[in-house]
Amino acid sequence: MLSEEESMPVPAVDLKQVPRSKSYKDVKGARGLWAIFWTASTFPTQTTTSLSLSLTTTAVTATPVTMSGTDYKFEGWLGFDKSSAHGNMQWGEFEPKPWEETDIDIKIECCGVCGSDIHTLRSGWGPTNYPCCVGHEVVGTVVRAGSKVEGGIKVGDRVGVGAQSDACRNRTDKECKICADGKYNYCRVRHVGTYNSVYMNGGKSYGGYATYQRVPSFFAVKIPEGMPSSHAAPMLCAGVTTYAPLKFHGVGPGKRVGVIGLGGLGHFGVMWAKALGADEVVVISRSSSKKADAMAMGATGFIATGEDPEWLNKNRSTLDIILCTASSADMPFNDYLFLLDLDGVFIQVGAPDDDLPRIKQMALIFNRIKLTGSLIGSPDDIREMFQLAVDKKVQPWVNEISMKDANKAIVDFEAGKPRYRFVLKNEDYTPVAPQA
Repeated sequence: MLSEEESMPVPAVDLKQVPRSKSYKDVKGARGLWAIFWTASTFPTQTTTSLSLSLTTTAVTATPVTMSGTDYKFEGWLGFDKSSAHGNMQWGEFEPKPWEETDIDIKIECCGVCGSDIHTLRSGWGPTNYPCCVGHEVVGTVVRAGSKVEGGIKVGDRVGVGAQSDACRNRTDKECKICADGKYNYCRVRHVGTYNSVYMNGGKSYGGYATYQRVPSFFAVKIPEGMPSSHAAPMLCAGVTTYAPLKFHGVGPGKRVGVIGLGGLGHFGVMWAKALGADEVVVISRSSSKKADAMAMGATGFIATGEDPEWLNKNRSTLDIILCTASSADMPFNDYLFLLDLDGVFIQVGAPDDDLPRIKQMALIFNRIKLTGSLIGSPDDIREMFQLAVDKKVQPWVNEISMKDANKAIVDFEAGKPRYRFVLKNEDYTPVAPQA
């Protein structure tokens, strides 16, 4: 029989005062051993709070609830300051964006390592909003799908998320002609990166060096059947960052293409140029150490600038388009421009922490050169790229690494060890059964 104290009713609790982002808390003023256990989820227009009570005369027992209010944890490698870029990330739980019915939760199978990750961890492109979980080449299985998801995505689908996870899409009071044209990757009103950004509902974005990820479904793309996840992952940033400008500037039969730098981005540039039908694909690098690899990827020529003092004179005005993936502030930028023929196009996609070298005007003037850049790609660009990869059997060169070794991976990445893209894999990943 309960004592008088134990049988007293639970005092009223003002649920509006329940703090968000807590998985368990005793309500102050509760009598005896009564305890309150809740899960709260915040939506753009309303707050829904569920409350359950349990009674015991000896101890309080509660089913663990994660920070996200789900039965799975959002955990990952977190950078807390600039030193994290030197292999000092820490594993921990983070709170995903507040749930919206257009969202999906992804159980992460793998995530590519990108130079952007290291730039962000060390605040190279500006102050990072620590703690930060990087990784924007994410592939996994949908484990939760809202009632208003877009793109026909459902639980059990294998999807990928690239460097962008949201845009304004004309959901604010500012007109965005860019989003209206479907060029979401250039949105100037509200461009949300897959990590180190803030969503329209105030939630923070966290990347794919993790177990789970929550993102708006609009920016998740289904992975083609039969394509290995470790191949799809690096295409989501490095792949589309090189594919989109080559396609936009008309690479195809009759074109001579140069690719500066044979790394994660550069090796994709070579394969896309070949897949798009370019007559010539020339790799430009400091040394010939990667020449054999370049030829195996489909290159027709190779220029080693550090080994041949006459490299410029021998190759002047021989290219129509150059894709520069290098991110060095001291590269021979102006000499590269002289490799272009009349009306040539120079596309910069590498982004160093510092500025590019000072540009001299004569190469631009005498050859009417177009100097331009390019930023990742839209969801439609990614779908189109995937289809080309399937049709032309484009297969990136990847090194698979356990997610638990992420700290070592980013150090080795900075040392130039990938051949040619690192992909982190969750060893305990198991696929989720498709929804009927």
